[in-house]
Amino acid sequence: MNWTLEVVIVPVSDVDRAKEFYADRLGFVVDHDTVISDDARLVQLTPPGSGCSVVIGRGAVPDMPPGSLKGLQLVVPDLRKARAELVDRGVEVSEIQVVGVNPRPVPDPLDNVGFVFFSDPDGNAWAVQQISSRA
Repeated sequence: MNWTLEVVIVPVSDVDRAKEFYADRLGFVVDHDTVISDDARLVQLTPPGSGCSVVIGRGAVPDMPPGSLKGLQLVVPDLRKARAELVDRGVEVSEIQVVGVNPRPVPDPLDNVGFVFFSDPDGNAWAVQQISSRA
């Protein structure tokens, strides 16, 4: 039996601002933007190629302090290209950092150990890791 992670709730203070960041800056696809009532709204966004979406909203999501989610991680096959895309989209992103040492030879020295970091407007912290192929 497969167990798949499909949704992560990301706590934000301003749904419209967060939607703009994730859709326009990061390029996530807006799956739906549902207004349930005056006090409840859900927006689901999915990173291109991902099987897991993020949900932002108000009223119908767990009450968590905006910006309290740390350690979210995206994986890309080409970190240099991904970083350049984020910069072009206006995201404040770190320089490429190498974290650790590969335990075996890999096609690209950034595989498994190359990362960049950024935060959304509320301070939810993200990492992007390069994995161009899996063993």
